[in-house]
Amino acid sequence: MNDEIYDLGHGFWSIRGSFIKNGILDIGVQSALIKLASGRFIFLDSYTLTGDIHQKVMYLTNDGHDVEAVLNVHPFHTIHCAQMAQDFPQATFYGSSRHHKQIPSVSWADDLVESDAVTERYAELDFSLPKGIYYISPNDAVHASSLLVYHAASQSIYVDDTFEIPPSKLFNAVQPNLGLHPTTKQALRDEPNAGKQYCDWATELAHKWRDTRYFCGAHSGLVEFGESSFEAALLSAIENARSELQSS
Repeated sequence: MNDEIYDLGHGFWSIRGSFIKNGILDIGVQSALIKLASGRFIFLDSYTLTGDIHQKVMYLTNDGHDVEAVLNVHPFHTIHCAQMAQDFPQATFYGSSRHHKQIPSVSWADDLVESDAVTERYAELDFSLPKGIYYISPNDAVHASSLLVYHAASQSIYVDDTFEIPPSKLFNAVQPNLGLHPTTKQALRDEPNAGKQYCDWATELAHKWRDTRYFCGAHSGLVEFGESSFEAALLSAIENARSELQSS
């Protein structure tokens, strides 16, 4: 898979990269570059930029000097953090507590990426942390949760793992089928009504971010939804999974 950068308008660029799983399958990975009202930039997630993509980003960001922060929103996506910190040494790096432990070589900000402080710092973005499931699962194989980000100006939702589009459905331009991460049930917290909390959270999100046009998924690729299609697709995914999740 070749690295690509897509200009989704209004200061949002989706960066698609390569991630080889088990040495065989390229399931893809992502990052995003966002221009703030101040004229400066932030990244969502870390990715090692090379070739034409590196040149394009450096052109946009004044040779990297205008990048003020990198927000690492998935606690289990850590491979590229150290290199990103070397490439943008002036940037503030935000991550989860797991990022701090896994990559101690990076000078992490004291504020965690999912904190209210970060939310308040970037008014151009809406953030949402799933309810009812572990953000950092005790089981390292369970990656269902991530901090979701919505960029209203470009109508883009940035999702690592939590929601995904099956590969067979990627080319359905009318209404792509949306699904939940396969480890969602395993990620449920050991507390009453965890499944209901998750379903209620996702339902509210579908309504709140109903205007989503671009779905940027870590392993699903970049998919464009038609008007109101995202809301309907997410509501359908939740209803299909609700009985199983709430029976836990």
